[in-house]
Amino acid sequence: MVQEIRFGTDGWRGHVGEDYTFANVRRCTQGFASYLADKGLKDSWVVVGHDRRYRGEHFAAAVAEVLAGNGLKVYLTDGPTPTPVISYAVVDKKAAGAINITASHNPYTDNGFKVRDNNGGAIDPDGLTRIEKNIPDSEEEAKRIPLKEALEKGMVEYFDAAPNYVEHIKTLIDLQPIKDAGLRVLVDPMWGNGAGWFPELIGGGKTEVFEIHRDRNPNFPEMIRPEPIPPNVDVGLAAISEYKADVLLINDGDADRVGIGDENGEFVDQLRVYALLAYYLLEVRGERGPIV
Repeated sequence: MVQEIRFGTDGWRGHVGEDYTFANVRRCTQGFASYLADKGLKDSWVVVGHDRRYRGEHFAAAVAEVLAGNGLKVYLTDGPTPTPVISYAVVDKKAAGAINITASHNPYTDNGFKVRDNNGGAIDPDGLTRIEKNIPDSEEEAKRIPLKEALEKGMVEYFDAAPNYVEHIKTLIDLQPIKDAGLRVLVDPMWGNGAGWFPELIGGGKTEVFEIHRDRNPNFPEMIRPEPIPPNVDVGLAAISEYKADVLLINDGDADRVGIGDENGEFVDQLRVYALLAYYLLEVRGERGPIV
């Protein structure tokens, strides 16, 4: 019996070991490769990344093998990489798109298959429908080149997406005043891809950055799921007083969502965070213009 795969807004998610299997990941990748071929992009590069969920790097390798088998070239991240960094890498590398193995903030039972266009953004509904229609009925119909062979032929290249992304961030934000501010910043990456990023970006000066839940643990202990809302954030909020932190920064599993805890251990939801950011831009910096 053929297992039907339906894409949502960003791609496809499923339960690992049930519908989310290597066979179905290969089928989805073949659908994406055929979609690119239909657009005349058969010889293009594609960025492939993954999060810290169970066997994420192995699912990503399976994706790379199928893409290479279809004549596409692959930039494969050399470790778990935040979703915004993968999206930027598409533009930075002038790739045709990306596949990201992540279930974002879903429970530990899940994994996912996110797809991106050449702008690093979500593929439109018509494009997702075309990918679905190109998904073959069986794994055997997915063309593959073993990873070792693809690496030797130059069809797949491992790369570190972080350095170029960090340099890009520095063109948008002056990080030095934050480094010099002498703040105590607590970070909860929720066992996910955000681990290590804030120490790199704003640490190294008078500001001290501490992390909890920074190791890889695909069971996501001390939370229901890696989503920065209560009750998942409760352990982090309780740790604010222990670390005498001025602020708590919380990322979801693939680090494309953020939550905030204040110095009193109170959660500041995302709607209020963006309202505060808008207030800062308008009233403190005196900027005027559209807000996207």
